[in-house]
Amino acid sequence: MSAPNAPRQLFVTTALPYANGNFHIGHIMEYIQADIWVRFQRMQGSQVNFVGADDTHGAPIMIAAEKAGKTPQQFVADIAAGRKPYLDGFHIQFDNWHSTDAPENHELARQIYRDLRDISAADGGSLIEVRSVEQFFDPEKNMFLPDRFIKGECPKCHAKDQYGDNCESCGAVYAPTDLINPFSALSGAKPELKTSEHFFFKLSDPRCVEFLSQWTQDGKLQPEVANKVKEWFSVRTNPDGSTSEGLGDWDISRDAPYFGIEIPDAPGKYFYVWLDAPVGYLASLKNLLDKRGEDYNAYMANPNLEQIHFIGKDIVTFHTLFWPAMLHFSGRKTPDKVNVHGFLTVNNGEKMSKSRGTGLDPLKYLSLGMNPEWLRYYLAAKLNSKNEDVDFNAEDFLARVNSDLIGKFVNIASRAAGFISKRFDGKLGNTSSGLPWSSNALLSGLSLEGESIRHLYESRDYAQAMRLVMRLTDEVNEYVQENKPWEIAKQEGQDERLWEVCTACIEAFRFITIFLKPVLPNLAKEVETFLNSPPLGWLDLNAPLGYGHTINAYQHLMQRVTPEQLEALFEPPAVVEEKLIPGGEDIAPTISIDDFAKVDLRIAQIVNCEPVEGSVKLLRLTLDVGEGRMRNVFSGIASMYKPDDLIGKLTVMVANLAPRKMKFGVSEGMVLAASHADEKAEPGIHVLHPWPGAKPGMRIH
Repeated sequence: MSAPNAPRQLFVTTALPYANGNFHIGHIMEYIQADIWVRFQRMQGSQVNFVGADDTHGAPIMIAAEKAGKTPQQFVADIAAGRKPYLDGFHIQFDNWHSTDAPENHELARQIYRDLRDISAADGGSLIEVRSVEQFFDPEKNMFLPDRFIKGECPKCHAKDQYGDNCESCGAVYAPTDLINPFSALSGAKPELKTSEHFFFKLSDPRCVEFLSQWTQDGKLQPEVANKVKEWFSVRTNPDGSTSEGLGDWDISRDAPYFGIEIPDAPGKYFYVWLDAPVGYLASLKNLLDKRGEDYNAYMANPNLEQIHFIGKDIVTFHTLFWPAMLHFSGRKTPDKVNVHGFLTVNNGEKMSKSRGTGLDPLKYLSLGMNPEWLRYYLAAKLNSKNEDVDFNAEDFLARVNSDLIGKFVNIASRAAGFISKRFDGKLGNTSSGLPWSSNALLSGLSLEGESIRHLYESRDYAQAMRLVMRLTDEVNEYVQENKPWEIAKQEGQDERLWEVCTACIEAFRFITIFLKPVLPNLAKEVETFLNSPPLGWLDLNAPLGYGHTINAYQHLMQRVTPEQLEALFEPPAVVEEKLIPGGEDIAPTISIDDFAKVDLRIAQIVNCEPVEGSVKLLRLTLDVGEGRMRNVFSGIASMYKPDDLIGKLTVMVANLAPRKMKFGVSEGMVLAASHADEKAEPGIHVLHPWPGAKPGMRIH
């Protein structure tokens, strides 16, 4: 039991972003939501550790790194190096930002696995099982293929080019082996079925089912999330009409080559990324506590510690089934709350698209000089405790920010501070004189509403909290309008009344600032400087600045949003008539179909490839164009390709180009490749590679 009035101990996380790209606005919304809650808790005196990390493992990272010519470690390090401008720019204050490829995560993930594997027979036996699994293997890449790297024809609706786990055309769910004419999305090769041993976490075990059926329904999840999760424990109908019975076991292993954490006592086997990713929460916390010299195990053993997760609705399964089961049966603390939010849409629910100019780029927002706290406030005014989608509407954003923050909130201080400075030496007066214009009722009412606002923040109903705060701000402005300090200032013998009215305005402004501080932390700092006040906390609602307290000269606190800024924010990428994209070459003059028909483009197979002695740029290609003989072609692609990478591949060549005598021999055609005119804009030369099914000699029409 904790001591009476002991501060709450909170361990708070957001979902770990996958380290294959920069933050998008959905990340920023989630981080702002969590940051507001954390700042509010700290204003209550709670002791919070707020941590994040990059989710770094998996086949997509490995493949992206290979394409970029980097090691996976360097690839994710470069992504991590770009995180700070986003977090600092939007005043998101994590205590620690770490990586799932860090030593702490390797150690913790392996130990959790061992604890699950080594459960004694007396406690029901191991929850890890090894089974033989048939899966697709890419013979060219020499690797087993994740479902999303297998494509083919949907077995239900026969749509082409569908992924190995579900059809984006009809919504059918299936196994990769159900695809018609499957091919590797990495190499285009026809995959082979091979058997491999895989490790499974037995989520269907009665122990897991019993634990999760209770854990998911005892208040740790929002009601709508708990109801959805409840469906997963019973027979249900899938989108394709098939049925699923209860919880299924979870494949937690992947075969080498794989960028991840090797499974103990299983060489060449790695944890599936979703096993070690949530362990990254614990690893980031451990890294933080180790740096402080604190005991991680003792911290996690504290019975009063609350573990809180903020996540999006797309990853509910992992956080409400796999994660709590992993923790519980490995003997660890399970989450106390999993707070799920919806997605962010733009301008009345339109799906984000950069090409259409409907995306909201966080760094572009900041680069335009737009105040990050405009966005923090706008999102707070939209977010509630449910997992509902949030829409960013440009017109509403402009109207709400300018009306609420400038017209209502900041306006209070600007209408009273000047009189305090000029007429009363910057000193505050009495706010409880008992005279007819007494401000007692105004300030007492504001203070009493603090408990309601506190409850709304605690439950993450920020939208309702902002509505209540703005209603109180309206009441303060009504008080200002009723008393009209600018008119009192013109009346002789009314100094005492002017002093009290203006002091009441400043105190009311301080109250509203306390209410908004979790949302507007930077503005709150500026207000604290203006008020000559220490950092404001919730208890300051009961502690006025006091008679004779000196405030500083008022300076304007916030600018208005302009329509021009919003136009620039959502301006679509420039459509340039002369160029395809920045760095590209001018579009050539228009030709007729007859002109195009003169160029004979053929599928060619690269039978052999070798470096050219005396040249650093050229490779000598031996090509089969289906004409019963081989062709010799020189191509300036040595900077991008090794000969062994090209042998056996299909490409496209100009077959009727006049032979050209070169220093190194005769070139009998031209292989097609793409590149930028400006190598600095987009370096690299990329040889065209036809889709599977093409044969040497086929003509391109």
